[in-house]
This record gives sequence, structure tokens and C-alpha cells, in this order.
Amino acid sequence: MGIDPVADILTPLELMEKLVSFPTVSRDTNLPLVEWVEEYLSSHGITPHRWVDPDQPHKAAVFAHAGPKVEGAVVLSGHTDVVPVDGQPWDSDPFTVVERDGKYYGRGCCDMKGFDALAIWALVEAHRRGVNRPLQLALSFDEEIGCTGAPPMIEAMQPVLPKGGAVIVGEPSMMKAVTGHKGGIGYDTHLIGFEVHSSLMHTGVSAVMQGARLIDWANHRNAENAAAEPEEIPAMFTPPYTTCHVGMIEGGTAHNITAKDCRFVMDFRVVPGENAADWEEAYLAEVRRIEAEMQAVHPEARIEIEKKFNVPGLVPEQEGAAETLVRMITGDNGTHVVSYGTEAGQFQEAGYSAVICGPGDIAQAHQPNEFITVAQFNAGHDFMRQLVDRLAA
Repeated sequence: MGIDPVADILTPLELMEKLVSFPTVSRDTNLPLVEWVEEYLSSHGITPHRWVDPDQPHKAAVFAHAGPKVEGAVVLSGHTDVVPVDGQPWDSDPFTVVERDGKYYGRGCCDMKGFDALAIWALVEAHRRGVNRPLQLALSFDEEIGCTGAPPMIEAMQPVLPKGGAVIVGEPSMMKAVTGHKGGIGYDTHLIGFEVHSSLMHTGVSAVMQGARLIDWANHRNAENAAAEPEEIPAMFTPPYTTCHVGMIEGGTAHNITAKDCRFVMDFRVVPGENAADWEEAYLAEVRRIEAEMQAVHPEARIEIEKKFNVPGLVPEQEGAAETLVRMITGDNGTHVVSYGTEAGQFQEAGYSAVICGPGDIAQAHQPNEFITVAQFNAGHDFMRQLVDRLAA
């Protein structure tokens, strides 16, 4: 973009343009973006802190604090990774922000580098103005592959920054206060069968056909959940129950051989108020039941399970500090919950009050020609101005 971060205070749009220019797809590194954010914050007198994933040293989180070194900060939480653009029909370069017809197009403009840019702007503005209540920035990684980067970042923040009092997770919510979301757990499931010619299938074990039994177990659980009368908190969600889902499956060698392998991810979207561990226990019990039947045919057959992700739900708080703050700024008094997972539940689990509020429409997330409207981006900027005003008062 040609802007020297040491010499300039960038506008939110310039910041978004810079962030989008880094192709931080979850499978790749985010370090160039992290290094740039560190340089930019440092140039304005803010000390950034980096946490590098020891298992993925090409990925890192960055967090920072502006204002007095006291507890009770407002924390602006975002993630730096984006989903791939492979195979998507874009009308422009996904990693260059393009404005047309009242919209800013680019991968991450909506989910969620638009908010990240606004948060960075607010942190610099808070430092420049000398706020009385502190503001913190927390930018994670690997949110798009199961929210796995936030928990170690939150843990790393504890001995370095004073504990925050209210977390605003800026996932696109059209600047509405979203106070609850479902949790998510997923299990890599690998069935290992025993190959024989399909004419003698009774002497073999088809991993695919046994995998289908596990998937049908999920179908029956979904039907039971849908038929049950939802309790008060689950009734707020669409659908108002925990769902079990398999999105992709692979396996088999040939149409006339019992399948040696079958792989899929079984994921659960768990409504607040239900225990994810209970769903894990139920699934593993079914896995072991089917595995025993497989091994009765051939002892080499088995099922291997590995937890892929575990994202706690966001439970609506009674007069929560984060919700109250967002409602005071936005004037939104509606009730809003979502069925997708975010890092808000992870902050809440770590003892923070948390709410979701960010510019843009979640319907645009992950889409080709992803965009945020100029009006929504400006609404996010207005929100940050008012937030800094409150912190400075």
C-alpha cells in the first residue's frame, strides 16, 4: 500500500486495506501480518506482545494494552486468519480491497479484518488520547479451523496484561449485540475395516458401511432432538436443539471390495445449557459398540477417534458488563443469538464478560466476492469513536 506505519496514523480503511493484503489463509503463515501490526503499534508508542504457537511456529497471536495499567479494560477481540479462495469465482483480486457500489470487496473485509482494522485504529486512538479506562487488542489465529488459537492466546495474556473486564468479539453481527451462541465439538473418525471381495462380504468388514451406521446414529439423534420440546435458552436458537453433522466422507478402494478405510468428522453444535461432554460420551459409546461388532468379524478392525476442536458456547449473561456496554453505545435492546461458534465462549470460559458485536453480515463470510458495505464499516467506525470517548471520559 506504500504507507510507512512509523510516519502515519492510518485511517480504518487504510488499515483494512493493509490487513487484507496479507493472504493469511489458515493453512498458511500469519507472521507477516503480525509483524506489521507490531511495527505499527510500536511506532505509536504501544507495546505489542506476541505469542507463537510452539507446534506451528509460523503462526502467532498478538495482543496489546493502551491506557492505565489497571484491570477492567475493554478487550477488542478478532482473528487474523481467513478461509481459502481456491476455486471461488472472484471478480477482483481477493487480497486487494476494491470499492464499488457502496461495498468494500476482499477476503476478510467482512470476516473479520474489517473489525480488526477498526480495533487497531481504536487502540491507537485510545493511546493518543490518554484514556482513563484501558483498552486492549487481542488478535488470534486458526479461528476458521476450530477456534484453536484463542485459548493459548488468552492464557498468554494473563501474566502480561491486566485482566480485562469486557470482551467485544467483532464477528459480523450488523452491529447488533449477540449474547449467545452454540458450542462446537468435532471428532476425526477413522474406521479401519478388513478387505475381502464383496461376494464374500460376510467374512470382511466394510469401513464405509460401518461408518454409515455412525452417521445414521447422528440422523436419529437429530430427529429425537427436533421432536423434543426445547427449554428456555435453547428455544432462542435456530434450530433450537443440538445438531449432529457429517459434512464430508471418504473411503473405499473399489466397488467390489469391502472398504478398508472410512474417514469423516462428526461435529456437534451444542446449545448452551447442555454439556458437550455428555455428547462426547454418547458418541464414544456408540463408536465402541460398533467397533466391538466389527472386531467380532475380524480382530484387526477398529475405530480411531481424535478430538478435532472444542469450542464452548456463549451463555447469555445476566446484566453482563460487555453486553451492557455494547447496548449503551449501539442502542440495540433486541435479543440476538447465533448457531455458529466464536471465540466469545472461550473468553467467557476464561472468566471474562463477553459479547459479539461487529460490522457486516455473516452471510457474506467465506463467500466469493466477500464484502462489507461502506455503511456497515462506517457504523463500526462510529462505534469505535464512541467507545474511545467513553473510555476517555
